[in-house]
Amino acid sequence: MSIKEKIPFYDKLVLPYHAGKAAIYGTIYGFPGRKLKVIGVTGTNGKTTTSFMIWKMLNESGRRTGVMTTVGWGVDEIHEQMEHMTTVDCGVLNRRIRKIVEAGAEYLVLELTSHALAQYRALGVPIEIAVMTNVTHEHLDYHKTFENYRDAKRKLFKQAKYGVINADDPSAGYFEEDVDEYVTYGIDYGDLKAEKIKLLPDGVDYKAGDLHIRTQVAGKFNVSNSLAAAAVGKRLGLSNEEIEKGIYALTEVEGRMVTVNEGQEFTAIMDYAHTPDAFEKLLPDMKKATRGKLIVMFGSAGGRRDPSKREPMGEIAGKNADIVILTEEDDRDTPGMEILEQIAKGAREYGKKDDKDLFLILDRPSAILKACQLAGAGDTVLFLGKGNEKTIERAHGADAYYELDEIKKAIKKVKKIAK
Repeated sequence: MSIKEKIPFYDKLVLPYHAGKAAIYGTIYGFPGRKLKVIGVTGTNGKTTTSFMIWKMLNESGRRTGVMTTVGWGVDEIHEQMEHMTTVDCGVLNRRIRKIVEAGAEYLVLELTSHALAQYRALGVPIEIAVMTNVTHEHLDYHKTFENYRDAKRKLFKQAKYGVINADDPSAGYFEEDVDEYVTYGIDYGDLKAEKIKLLPDGVDYKAGDLHIRTQVAGKFNVSNSLAAAAVGKRLGLSNEEIEKGIYALTEVEGRMVTVNEGQEFTAIMDYAHTPDAFEKLLPDMKKATRGKLIVMFGSAGGRRDPSKREPMGEIAGKNADIVILTEEDDRDTPGMEILEQIAKGAREYGKKDDKDLFLILDRPSAILKACQLAGAGDTVLFLGKGNEKTIERAHGADAYYELDEIKKAIKKVKKIAK
């Protein structure tokens, strides 16, 4: 049962409470968002990378800009975000925005989730430009229907002066209705449309109108992310050179497509991908780019999180990966093996066999070690779902955990055994 179902008259009681709380904290901190030109970024996937691309592009062009995302916040120095959420509570949000104002910023790139928009966490923060990356099934445990989820994200556009909308997304038309002025972008459709796309080992290269975009972050999905950033740059009056150089300047986003190199023979990549849509965009491209086996390790969150995505994620992994390893990912109060079996059902439908090319290992560090043990020269191992998060949530509470450290330890252990 979700929190909405547990609390009678949730919409009439809890949502006004959130709005009132946001208004109080806005007043306490002097509504600092009103002193900035705010670019709000929402969507199911790609929000964090798109936010950092915009932040980097504006700062490189000499426009002092702050950023607040899942990964961290700041202006020059990015402070690590320890909270296990994307858009923080309204009190923390206003306090951090004020610090960004005090640091001399003119712009703020603010990543906003459906929960934050539904709960008015950013109430009192005027939106200059709203960006939509994509909208696919996620957080239905809270919103109940896809339409409710989409409508929560549409709230950002209803308060924005200008919209940047992914025309490749089936929901694009809904967002276009919500804002007076907008531009669309996309790979297949859009005012700003990518052409002559080249997928490179360390980035993407393409043309879009009079722009020639080259990124240092890999994956076809980063064509869409960088197009969104470029569209924002165009709206804000940046030159083509400023847009191109600014997007190229971003070399890495913590927890997103991070290559881990400890001198091993195989390629190890850590990423935050945790939805069917993200898997669909990532795994086929990685399969094509891999000379040897593609090994994919992931899980799915428990607790109140949407269970309907588990089997589809298993299907996509089973279809594209040579070896699938399933493990915990914030199981919370849901039995871990129950989650893994739900995912495994999808993988088995694509021919994966237990203990042959399908492994269910509940302890995440042990699953990471297994993936490294199975990998050889020319193989690629994807460690998905946790990214930059600093805790893992189990039935008894949150334990300290950082995926990157665990991957490094496992690689070193495998190398030591091999000697």
